Amino acid sequence: MARPFLSRTVSSIDIPPDIHANDGGFFGNEKVSTTDTAKFSGLDLVLSMFRVLRTGNRQMKRLFAMISLNFAYSTAELAIGLFTGRIGLVSDAFHLTFGCGLLTFSLFAMATSRKNPDHVYTYGYRRLEVLSAFTNALFLLFMSFSLAVEALHAFIQDESEHKHYLIVSAVTNLLVNLIGVWFFRNYARINLVYRNAEDMNYHSVCLHVLADSIRSAGLILASWLLSLGVSNAEVLCLGLVSVAVFMLVMPLFKRTGSILLQMAPPSIPSSALSKCWRQINSREDVAEVSLSRFWEVVPDHVVGSVSLTVKNGTDDRLILHFVHGLFHDLGIQDLTVQTDYEL
Repeated sequence: MARPFLSRTVSSIDIPPDIHANDGGFFGNEKVSTTDTAKFSGLDLVLSMFRVLRTGNRQMKRLFAMISLNFAYSTAELAIGLFTGRIGLVSDAFHLTFGCGLLTFSLFAMATSRKNPDHVYTYGYRRLEVLSAFTNALFLLFMSFSLAVEALHAFIQDESEHKHYLIVSAVTNLLVNLIGVWFFRNYARINLVYRNAEDMNYHSVCLHVLADSIRSAGLILASWLLSLGVSNAEVLCLGLVSVAVFMLVMPLFKRTGSILLQMAPPSIPSSALSKCWRQINSREDVAEVSLSRFWEVVPDHVVGSVSLTVKNGTDDRLILHFVHGLFHDLGIQDLTVQTDYEL
């Protein structure tokens, strides 16, 4: 059978059409069918997630309990709001329902990230947790912006029309969210050193319930100050809550965004990378470092790609060993080095 041919000067591989015929899978001993599209029905997805929940860790079970509690409360609030005709309760119920959807996505990401890499997702599913954390952060930034707009609206309109019946809803919502804060209290910090993608996702969940708690506390404080006759109390409280939520979530938003945009990993100083480039260029058998790229798949997985131009007649195995050793010391385990000879 014909074998794939790798050219030293061309970075492409010519693979005969029958190279994969009945040779088994690439991952483990499982065979990969070309007709398998790796798509699952919605029911299979839900059942698999519940199977993972049964065997999952305590944090996953706590998140599921938190979602169930929030969903039950938002359903009751929506029913009461529709029955009594209070639009404020209906609006808050939709806000909680949307938040439940985001928390469900976080739970789905935790369950799916445990799957092994396959022929479609060759790096695995762990980056889904980074995407989930980014989505939570984006939602909280939008909530911060909407609170700022609400504060501006309260400043323009007459605050005497403030709906004091929302105080009961805010107190109940605060109690529910404080349970979630206690569940994920280990991640209740603004700046957190992420050891893996799971930490990032749990941190986003904690910030989600913490920001919602601050929002409810701000509403309670505003109602109390208004009852005391304090002018512009709602504007002040909403403004403070908006700023607090923004300050809480911005570090997470920047960190997850940098991973999704494949920026250089912050764990590796640029000075260290520059030193490696200088050491490679200083070798007599290396003509040029033509390309170097480094990024993070997830917080604990750094990937690198280096392209070198070496002089004719050079044994590139020595260069490859040297380059891999340099970047291995920086914590870059997944490194691809391409060598091309001078023309």
